[in-house]
Amino acid sequence: MNVGVLALQGAFIEHIQILKELGISTFEIRQKKDLVRSMNGLIIPGGESTAIGKLLRDLNMLDELKNMIENGLPVFGTCAGLILLAKKVEDGGNHLGVMDITAKRNAYGRQLGSFFVEENFEGIGTVPMTFIRAPYISEVGSKVKILAEVNGNIVAAQEKSMLVTSFHPELNSSLKVHQYFLEKVCS
Repeated sequence: MNVGVLALQGAFIEHIQILKELGISTFEIRQKKDLVRSMNGLIIPGGESTAIGKLLRDLNMLDELKNMIENGLPVFGTCAGLILLAKKVEDGGNHLGVMDITAKRNAYGRQLGSFFVEENFEGIGTVPMTFIRAPYISEVGSKVKILAEVNGNIVAAQEKSMLVTSFHPELNSSLKVHQYFLEKVCS
């Protein structure tokens, strides 16, 4: 198995480290030419969704990436990655627009609103969840499966081969969410 990690901005190194810990071959996606490499899945990390979206456009990668995902490439978006994948963002700014969810950007406030909890994630049990200027999902389409909620807010969901979390599983020692992606979404 080979998983690409979008490495334009944000917490991509941490995802790469977890994939390596799980024994998964991985590589960084920095340019359009990197998209032609064979991959079984893609991770879009947390960071700044507006900056990542702008870089995807500037590097002429947005349409190619969107086509790949729409054609079934498994993708896992964390925090900013969730916003990039959402069909609708409450305050505008749609980027890839491939997953039938509505994202609420900075839903918990600014940096001071960051927090950590341990909550249930359907199919894998309790997982640590680190939220940093995090969004949440305010609406889901009929084919979207809700996987986790915190205080009544949707923080993890799956639609076909697309998985999103509003928290950063790469910033904790648990490998459960990445294993879920590899075993349930990429398979």
